[in-house]
Amino acid sequence: MLGGMQDFELRVPRLIDHAAREHWGREIVSRWADGSETRTTWAGIARDAKKLAQAFERMGLEPGDRVATLGMNHSRHLVAWYGAIGMGGVIHTINPRLFDEQLIYIANHAEDRVLLYDKVFQPIVDRLREKWTSIEHYIVFDGDGANSFEAVISAEDGNYAWHEGPERDPCMLCYTSGTTGNPKGVLYTHRSTMIHALAEMQPAVFDLDTRAVALPVVPMFHAAAWGLPFAGAAAGIKFVYSAVNDPVVLCDLMNREKVTHSAGVPTVWLAMFQHMDATGETPKYLQLVTIGGSAAPRAMIERLMKMGVRVNHAWGMTETSPIGTMGARSPDWEDLTFDQKVDQVCRQGRVPWGVELRVVDDAGVVQPRDGESSGKLQIRGPWIIEQYFQDESGPAVDADNWFDTGDVAVLHPDGTMQITDRAKDVIKSGGEWISSVDLENCAVGCPGVAEAAAIGVYHPKWDERPILLVIRKPGSEVTADEIQAHLANHVAKWWLPDEIHFVDSLPHTATGKLLKTAIREQYKDFKLAAA
Repeated sequence: MLGGMQDFELRVPRLIDHAAREHWGREIVSRWADGSETRTTWAGIARDAKKLAQAFERMGLEPGDRVATLGMNHSRHLVAWYGAIGMGGVIHTINPRLFDEQLIYIANHAEDRVLLYDKVFQPIVDRLREKWTSIEHYIVFDGDGANSFEAVISAEDGNYAWHEGPERDPCMLCYTSGTTGNPKGVLYTHRSTMIHALAEMQPAVFDLDTRAVALPVVPMFHAAAWGLPFAGAAAGIKFVYSAVNDPVVLCDLMNREKVTHSAGVPTVWLAMFQHMDATGETPKYLQLVTIGGSAAPRAMIERLMKMGVRVNHAWGMTETSPIGTMGARSPDWEDLTFDQKVDQVCRQGRVPWGVELRVVDDAGVVQPRDGESSGKLQIRGPWIIEQYFQDESGPAVDADNWFDTGDVAVLHPDGTMQITDRAKDVIKSGGEWISSVDLENCAVGCPGVAEAAAIGVYHPKWDERPILLVIRKPGSEVTADEIQAHLANHVAKWWLPDEIHFVDSLPHTATGKLLKTAIREQYKDFKLAAA
């Protein structure tokens, strides 16, 4: 034998072992829904995770069994992740914002055996308990009594060895928040999760090391919390968690705990800006903000950058574990003007090592990376889905493992990717495409506009024309003419919406994205005044 390397399986418990051994004293701070706060460390997380794994085995759980959670961001939720995975189980995070029918379907389809939940979700549990056919045990994260989290783990001694097995064993299950049909399950493996976590630590991705103090606003029930609970353990960072996303609470935590990193959807930062404008308070220690979930408006990116914050524009989906691209800076970054830097950050970034992107037209022909040729965005790599969980329809990829994301995008010569729309959300007017995303983000840049949604409605000559639905900021009296004038400075004339309507609210998905299917259904019979 010529020699070689150790046969060392890539399994998730190695992350928590590393964090407990090398970064044992680094804090995990939790601010609970009732306003109380608790503090633990990576050593404490590992200890409690082993106790919870013991408890799961005492309940009769076996490797491969699914353990569900219905919880917000806090240390006990983190313990549940590592405890379930550590005993060989599969952690299944459920989004409490889904409709009852979806919550019933997801838990039953996953065949969950245990549910850990925040007591704020007790009404959901009481309402659906009889309809969840496989759940045998209920544990309340922040409750009292025999079925409380603390009571369950206090009965164990923590003298436990993690379950071992192949790195291609499953470890986590997340369901898509699809707007049509039943949600689909995406099953992550130890191997895919470990590779994804190590990629996230890179400076070009989340830029994590032991000095980082992160307050992730992205919830732990959504898309693996963008992978941060795993990458954070690998890097030994300090986590600051909040079970509520009120900007007053978040800003206070960020300043008291000296938070350097944060991550969330655009609506989080819109609310934070309103708080900042009303109080003058700002997050003083922020160095890096990652925005994902939907495209960030240019005005949002500009404001954060002018605060001295590095903005990472991220793209991904449940099927990509979820990071697909991140806003890495180009080699000539320091030579760019401010506007050029903003232009670059507005794109969705580059792939980290490990995944590949391409754009194809309707005929499947690969398009050049010229920054102009748009098409269907496809992705492949070691942390990209191959087949949905318990889906008898077969692989979700083509013969060469390319997964069609459903997004429309262009690839620029330097490798940066720019989403132009969802395939079903582009507006086709006179045979030409109009990006609803660009219209919406441009509109939000107009003073007085809080949120905007662009959809296409029927036109007898042009097939479709855009209309814009706008929510004004509190106290704003911005007019349709003022918004049109603002848009005219940023988009082609033929992109300008035929009509602008002011609304009090817009529907959103359970993960905070505009629910375009509901908006299009509401306006399906809309008649343009000039058509």
